[in-house]
Amino acid sequence: MKIPQHIAIILDGNGRWAKAKGMPRNYGHTQGSKNVEVICEEAAKMGVKYLTVYAFSTENWKRPESEVSALMTILRNYMKTCIKTAQKNRMKVRVLGDLNGLDDDIRKRILELEEATKNNDGLNFQIAINYGSRDEMVRAMKKMAADIKDGKMDVDDISESTFETYLDTHGIPDPDLMIRTSGELRLSNYLLWQLAYSEFYFTDVPWPDFTKKELEKAIEQYNNRDRRYGKIKEE
Repeated sequence: MKIPQHIAIILDGNGRWAKAKGMPRNYGHTQGSKNVEVICEEAAKMGVKYLTVYAFSTENWKRPESEVSALMTILRNYMKTCIKTAQKNRMKVRVLGDLNGLDDDIRKRILELEEATKNNDGLNFQIAINYGSRDEMVRAMKKMAADIKDGKMDVDDISESTFETYLDTHGIPDPDLMIRTSGELRLSNYLLWQLAYSEFYFTDVPWPDFTKKELEKAIEQYNNRDRRYGKIKEE
């Protein structure tokens, strides 16, 4: 079975999963964060080189203040443990998104995490935090416009490849496969540029219940796609 080099995942369904169990939404987010570590390990064992997860979007700030506060607490706790997990599994961690919108202590922990893992040679793990693809592209265009104004580049130098160097994902290959859990069939402003030629896999399984077996199902379906024409392979 051919393993995708890069898998992107939208971690959806934590709150609904918790509600179905009679638990508060924050319980679902906590269990979902724990499952990220499990899937990181399983993906690495399978031979996946890059794994990118959508942890907190620019739109998530619109959620109830209590839920946002709880998510930030979970994020803080995750940053504390992620260095140990990353070193154990030799993961290289990188955060995508506008860090300026985060509290100082979270930004500090993110920078410490990236610095501590930058030389690791295992799974390349990207976490999208305060990330929105439209916001990413606007920020990229502003940086590019500033470089043109400063004479660092010319308008005629603009191409797809140069634009990509201004994105949060610069230096990272585009995803081969995008997985969204919990039954929703939309991209939710996630990696719009990078997913232009990716295969999509949608499952009704909520993120906390997404296991190694479910990951294998997604990769199996990816293998059944005809990458030349974007359709299911004919027998």
